[in-house]
Amino acid sequence: MEKFVEMQEALKLLNVPDPAERLANLAILLGEEKQAPQVKPQYANNHIHTCYSFSPYSPTAAVYMARAEGLQTAGIMDHDSIGGAEEFRKAGKLAGMGTTCGMECRADLSATSMASRKLNNPDQAGIAYMAIHSVPATGFARLQEVFGPLREKRNLRNRKMVDNINQIMEPYGILVDFEKDVVPISCYAVGGSITERHLLCALSQKIIDKAGKEQCAEFVEQKLGIPLTEKQKGQLSDLANPHMLYDLLGVMKAQMVEKIYVPATEECMPFADLVKLAGEVGAILCYPYLGDVTNSVTGDKKAAKFEDDFLEELFEMLKEEGVHGITYMPARNTDAQIERLQALCRKYHMTEISGEDVNTSRQSMICPQLEKPQFTHLVDMAWKLVEREKGYPV
Repeated sequence: MEKFVEMQEALKLLNVPDPAERLANLAILLGEEKQAPQVKPQYANNHIHTCYSFSPYSPTAAVYMARAEGLQTAGIMDHDSIGGAEEFRKAGKLAGMGTTCGMECRADLSATSMASRKLNNPDQAGIAYMAIHSVPATGFARLQEVFGPLREKRNLRNRKMVDNINQIMEPYGILVDFEKDVVPISCYAVGGSITERHLLCALSQKIIDKAGKEQCAEFVEQKLGIPLTEKQKGQLSDLANPHMLYDLLGVMKAQMVEKIYVPATEECMPFADLVKLAGEVGAILCYPYLGDVTNSVTGDKKAAKFEDDFLEELFEMLKEEGVHGITYMPARNTDAQIERLQALCRKYHMTEISGEDVNTSRQSMICPQLEKPQFTHLVDMAWKLVEREKGYPV
């Protein structure tokens, strides 16, 4: 408990509004450190979200938390924004950690053979998440320039989804205001994005305020008609739970998105254009494999089928379109899914990159599966990305 309180105090310093102050506070904390965290070189994580998309951590705080868990290298991965990358890289240098920078976005596959397929995007067929990995510092400004207008278009859709939330919640006396409740919990004003998680986080806070922590689980089940597992019920009934907001957000993400979702159209770059842009900035464009889901490890996805029925066909399309990498999260998939995926990566000469999708306070920065021999190359690749990005002149 003492360690938890100590970490929370550190996060207050590392999550202040000003990036320069965050970095200065990191330097102070590191200087006052009595003992460095135990190093765990068998792990790496190239998919850490920050407050520039949705996360409890600023870029500086993300580096600090990764280091605290024993990581020696870490990677930033925000939605529709790489605005936190410069700070992330500076924080990594202060902390003596290797860093790799990237961002993810939705892409429009309507001009490909996957036009009608439901891929790694649970909410919409023909639209896929893509990860732009290993972006050198020379590419940061270009990506921010391109995605700035797309973030604005996304906000038009975000506002429509808030309207949908309010139609559902009005009978319970809950209304979410996009400008007052959503924008302030984002980094949109400084080049960050606003995602579905922001909308549902604002809603989750309203529910907690309305029902009180002691009746949160009851409100969700009896008023909203959302069934909770015993684990979820326990989390949402624990008055001392410091992660309650994020736990409720996980429930809302799994159960509410399909009710409020507005299809993404104009904000999604055509696939061929994204392939070209990644090449222009010197990045490695990857398809993030999701795989058929049974029991979601992160708790924010329902059981569903995704790419497994047509996986080799997907690999063929990616190769034809000029994509050279696959990213995946071993904790999400079965051994059989991973073995098949790795075999296809070898067959189609795809770079393999991994990272656990961290965006809540309850999650660990470490994926324990990386201890297994079949994943050693993923840690090696993390270091190759670090060195690769150093090779570009700044």
